Amino acid sequence: MLEKKFEDFVNIVKRLRSECPWDKEQTNDSIKAATIEEAYEVVEAIDNQDYNELKKELGDLLLHVIFHSVIAEEKGRFKLDEVIESIQSKLIRRHPHVFGEVQVSGAEEVKKNWEAIKLSEGRKSLLDGVPNELPSLQRAFRIQEKASKVGFDWEKKEDVWKKVIEEIEEMHYAEQRAREREGEGKEDEFHAKLENEIGDVFFALVNYSRFLGINPENALRRTNKKFINRFNYIEKKIAESGRELKDSTLAEMDKFWNESKTIFIDE
Repeated sequence: MLEKKFEDFVNIVKRLRSECPWDKEQTNDSIKAATIEEAYEVVEAIDNQDYNELKKELGDLLLHVIFHSVIAEEKGRFKLDEVIESIQSKLIRRHPHVFGEVQVSGAEEVKKNWEAIKLSEGRKSLLDGVPNELPSLQRAFRIQEKASKVGFDWEKKEDVWKKVIEEIEEMHYAEQRAREREGEGKEDEFHAKLENEIGDVFFALVNYSRFLGINPENALRRTNKKFINRFNYIEKKIAESGRELKDSTLAEMDKFWNESKTIFIDE
C-alpha cells in the first residue's frame, strides 16, 4: 500500500513537470530557497507540538525531495532510485552495530563511530560535513560537537565559563578602545575588531550551552518567540487604548512588558 502511494505521488510530480507552466520552469537552483523554508516550517511545527501541521509540513518537504530528484533525472544527473539506494547504503554502512558485528556501549560510541566512518569514506576533514548554509549558532554548535568527538574539547564546564567571561571582557575592551580613538579614521578597522570579538563571545557561549546539553539554536528560537509574544502584548494593550506605539512612552511600554511576563512565562 505504501509503495503504491509513493509511486502515485512520484507520478503526480512528474505530471506537474510536464503539464504545469510554473513547475516546468523550475530548476534545482530556483527551488532551493523554498526547500530551506519547508525545512524550517517542519521545525516550527515540532516546536509548537502541532502534529497535524507537522504531518502537512513533512508532506511539503517530501514534495521537495521528489521534485529535486525528478528535475535531476530529467537532466540525466541521477534518478530517484539512486537517491533511495544512496541513503539506504549509507545507513547500513554507518550502523555496523545494527547491520554488522560491531558492539557499542551506548549512543556516544555510536556518534564517535559515525564520524570515524565518514572520514574513512574519503572526507578530508572532520568538519567537512557541516554545511556553510546552516544558521551560524547551529553551525558553531555542530563544529564544536564534531571536534569534541576526537578529544579536542574542554575538560571542565567551569573552564568553558571562564572562557565566556574572558571573551566578554575582550569584547568590552575592544568597544572601549574604539570609542577612545574615534575620529582617527580607523573606524573600519575598529569595527572589524569589535565584530571579531563579538563573534568570539557567541562562539564561547555556544560552547558553554553545549556543555549544559542545550542546543543554542533551539534556545534562541524559544527566546525570540517569547519576545514576540510579550511585545505583541504591549501592542495589544496600547491599541486597546485607541493609540499607536509611537504615541506611548517607554515607561508605559515597560509596564505592559512586565505584565506580559506573568502571562508568557515559559514560552
